Amino acid sequence: MLYTLLRPLLFKIDPEAAHHITFSAIELIRALGLLKKTRIICQPCNLMGLNFPNPVGLAAGLDKNGEHLDALAALGFGFLEVGTVTPRPQPGNPAPRIFRVPEAKALINRLGFNNLGVDQLIENIKNSDFRGILGINIGKNFDTPLDKAVDDYQIGLEKVYCYASYVTVNISSPNTQNLRQLQTADALDHLLGQLKYKQDQLAQEHGKYVPIVIKIAPDLELPQIESIASLLIKHKMDGVIATNTTISRSSIQHLPIAHEGGGLSGAPLTQRATEVINQLHRLLQGSVPIIGVGGIMSVNDAQDKLRAGARLIQLYTGMIYQGPGLVKEIARAVCSQQNKKVT
Repeated sequence: MLYTLLRPLLFKIDPEAAHHITFSAIELIRALGLLKKTRIICQPCNLMGLNFPNPVGLAAGLDKNGEHLDALAALGFGFLEVGTVTPRPQPGNPAPRIFRVPEAKALINRLGFNNLGVDQLIENIKNSDFRGILGINIGKNFDTPLDKAVDDYQIGLEKVYCYASYVTVNISSPNTQNLRQLQTADALDHLLGQLKYKQDQLAQEHGKYVPIVIKIAPDLELPQIESIASLLIKHKMDGVIATNTTISRSSIQHLPIAHEGGGLSGAPLTQRATEVINQLHRLLQGSVPIIGVGGIMSVNDAQDKLRAGARLIQLYTGMIYQGPGLVKEIARAVCSQQNKKVT
């Protein structure tokens, strides 16, 4: 209710500034002891060797540097994902770089992995009281040549390994030049092979196994999805996140803002992300779990992702338009449905 009243005011402010103002307000409320923690428990959901209290998670991008874990944990999420973080700090692309598309309940962003670097992320995690399931999303620095991208991902994996419940490898952002080329068969085969080798080394060194999941784009043709699915199985990857933002403008081409570059998220992505999940589910046959994200704006959208084959889901843009109450609304509805199935 409160967010419904505040949203018109926030939408009059630059989106990036509104983001910082919103988090400052949430942190103030938390510091005053007024942020009541919500914990929603479903039937046990064991995935990738992790026990998720409920299947609704935060997508990467909202808290890139892990600065607000304790506040976000109070909203009812079953798990959080932070990042994308790179080995070295980088400012990202020039502003303005986030654009609202209220007519379509969407956002366009071309942030470009703006973050304080992996070392600062780790410090923020250490200073947090959060003890739930934490995914850490890693990427390459913008100035690292594509043929050296594996090095950046290995650095990121090694540094976050002890602090992550699982690690997401982001090879699908449209805002780092040529990054999506890592989804092509030969490049992905090499990357996954090197990451699994590094994972095995780190598991032996630290005495624990941390799952690795791959985040893919929605702008893939079926043969590309088939190739990716085959490689996920070949390299025994622990999970796949479908999907990142889209470069397609077909649903908003009638709007003046359609010319802005970057990834489009929100309602225009809903159907396509669900289609990719469905295709992956058919190809993977349960061998690699799917985390569904992209255009989840309502309970129905979330349930569609789960029916398509996702085991977990993640939110971001939906919360911008519907408010943080969307987390509890979806989690309670999904958990209620799961509980009915069990009984």
